[in-house]
Amino acid sequence: MPRTKSATTVAGEAAISSPEAPDLGGRTWASVLEQSVREDIINGKLPAGSKLRLKELAERYQAGVIPLREALSRLCTTGFVLAIDQKGFRVAPLSADELLDITRVRQQIDTSALRDAIEAGDIGWEAEVVAAHHRLTRIPMVLRGKDGSLNPEWEEAHAAFHEVLVSGCRSAWLRRFSIVLRDQTARYRFLSLAVPKAARTRDVAAEHEAIVNAIVARNAREACRLLGGHFQATTDLVLKYLEQQKTKPATARKPAVATELAT
Repeated sequence: MPRTKSATTVAGEAAISSPEAPDLGGRTWASVLEQSVREDIINGKLPAGSKLRLKELAERYQAGVIPLREALSRLCTTGFVLAIDQKGFRVAPLSADELLDITRVRQQIDTSALRDAIEAGDIGWEAEVVAAHHRLTRIPMVLRGKDGSLNPEWEEAHAAFHEVLVSGCRSAWLRRFSIVLRDQTARYRFLSLAVPKAARTRDVAAEHEAIVNAIVARNAREACRLLGGHFQATTDLVLKYLEQQKTKPATARKPAVATELAT
């Protein structure tokens, strides 16, 4: 199956191939740029707290200032970007308090959605859960020969797995909020790259398997307990890293290259 190009690639190729009438697949420039900037914030390519200069972004994404401004304004409504009066835009900062808040809300939203999915989901949904999990288990989490970097293909399959878990929920709003919260949690993913390996004792694959087994058994209480614990384990890792950073001099704060974060 051919891989889908990222929004950044689509935006860049569209601008290069046909400046007058780029093919955006029916989307507006602002929509494409919104997704591109959002992906770069989630991946840490646009660091938390950094200023978003329109001229630099226009060169980066090969786009005009007007659709960029619209894209950044949209991202303000989802919490990824902050609008500073008379000073433009900045990437929203990261904090332990925000992470704890996001985790608590995500636990509430996703467990509610999963509980409803287990109650209402048919055999088709159950099969999708099993299939998404099977695909995830067949993709290495880290890249060989790349200093242990997180495998983008695994990360994509992992996001798809969590989306399928709540896809059987009857509430469209719960499903939407689940996606928003998952994206916000992903902003903290890169922080786990600096967590010492000795502190990463969890077995992510086993956590996923236990959740799926509880779903197949239609044990909503156990599945929700496991899912909430899965989220909390990731948060605890990042909080540990943030706490460690407080005691280190700025020159010693280097990002690591391996992770077992799996929110």
